Amino acid sequence: MSKEQAIEAAVFRRLLKHLDDRKDVQNIDLMGYGGFCRNCLSDWYAEAAADAGVDVSKDEARERIYGMPYGEYKKAYQSPATEEQLALMNESVAKNKAARGEA
Repeated sequence: MSKEQAIEAAVFRRLLKHLDDRKDVQNIDLMGYGGFCRNCLSDWYAEAAADAGVDVSKDEARERIYGMPYGEYKKAYQSPATEEQLALMNESVAKNKAARGEA
């Protein structure tokens, strides 16, 4: 592993720790303001694993990102979304699609 890869891996671990420490921050808020959420990270994790020839299921990837099974996380930490949160998230998703050149 190169120094750059080691640094990137350390940053990723720190991001996961930060998100774990801030369970009060809802995924929908991350998505609405940042354009990504914990679920996005788990999808990216599974995609990177596949690119490396490693089979990681969606559930395994989510457990890696959430630090526990996704269902447990949702039950313990996720609250219902408000109309305002949903609208902001939908706007953010549209920006993501536009940035990728999708319709």
